[in-house]
Amino acid sequence: MKATRRDFLVSGVCAVTGLRATALRAAGLHAPGGQFAVGGTSSVTRLDLAKIDHDRIRAGAAVALGRTAPFADDPTSDAFLQMTLDVPALAAAAQIDPDNAAKYAGKAETLLTTWFGAKNRMQISGWEDLLNFAPVAEIAVCLPFVAVSAATEELVKAWFRQYLDFLTGNVEAGLARDAKDRHGSSWLLQVAAAAKLCADDKAVEAARVRFRHATLRAEINAEGFFAHDLSSANPFRNSLMNLDLLAGVCVLLSTRFESLWDAELQDRPGMRAAVARHAVYIGKPVTWPYPADAKYFLELPGRRPALAFAARAYAQPEYAALFLTLKETTEPELLRATPIRQPLLWVSQPRRRVSE
Repeated sequence: MKATRRDFLVSGVCAVTGLRATALRAAGLHAPGGQFAVGGTSSVTRLDLAKIDHDRIRAGAAVALGRTAPFADDPTSDAFLQMTLDVPALAAAAQIDPDNAAKYAGKAETLLTTWFGAKNRMQISGWEDLLNFAPVAEIAVCLPFVAVSAATEELVKAWFRQYLDFLTGNVEAGLARDAKDRHGSSWLLQVAAAAKLCADDKAVEAARVRFRHATLRAEINAEGFFAHDLSSANPFRNSLMNLDLLAGVCVLLSTRFESLWDAELQDRPGMRAAVARHAVYIGKPVTWPYPADAKYFLELPGRRPALAFAARAYAQPEYAALFLTLKETTEPELLRATPIRQPLLWVSQPRRRVSE
């Protein structure tokens, strides 16, 4: 008998319930000052990412303060990876440690002017290369969290305005947009982040419409899998990357009046089903029903921000508990497949605005 959508939505949550009791106790859900906060009458379970990630953020910022990231025009380079790790870490550190925010902002400003200045231009070699640029979405998200100068703020925003024009007007970018896998999701996340930063309401709304009508139909099958990522050489890694990318889109584009987390088609499920489906295998990767990845399968799943975001969106403590059990990868290739590295920035309001 074929399983219904309700069957696997329920089974997806139940499969991780075994982790719930011990993980929630470890997180202090029922204790004052724990790592969860239950929001008022809505009883929405939320991870306190500032507390959970405090030591991790401080450590990442310390690394960023102590190293240089010379410009490289190749988005697959170690320098690009370091920059996309360092700037968000510095922004997150400024958020949790306001007494030292100026120090973090100063270093972030140096990196931003180096990488997004007029003298340097990162190169895109083809539409598939846009996937490597996915981490710049987090650069757009983190900019309001660092008090850089007005000149640097405008410099970075000008870069993103030009990049948004490229993403929405270039033929190669259009091929990425129309891809039915993580490439299409990466394009959408980058457009959403750039449009939000640049206050381009038309582009923001166009991205919402595309998610609801094109992305859900093209990418998520009736069982909640990303069918076009399953045929890749690394189906588990790429499916988890896609889950994170679309979760980031939901965070950026949802409003109090419209939640993309709940968007569905009449004949296709949406993110609720995709998260429930993949949570099963994040909790127990050995049960993954498709071929193992060609590389690094045993190092997966890694730390999946989609779970932290979905725990808030769906009021599911099971997702929050599962997120707390996951370990961050240090393998560069896997880090590149995890373009959201500082989930705190995606769900927080900055302590202070960028200086005028």
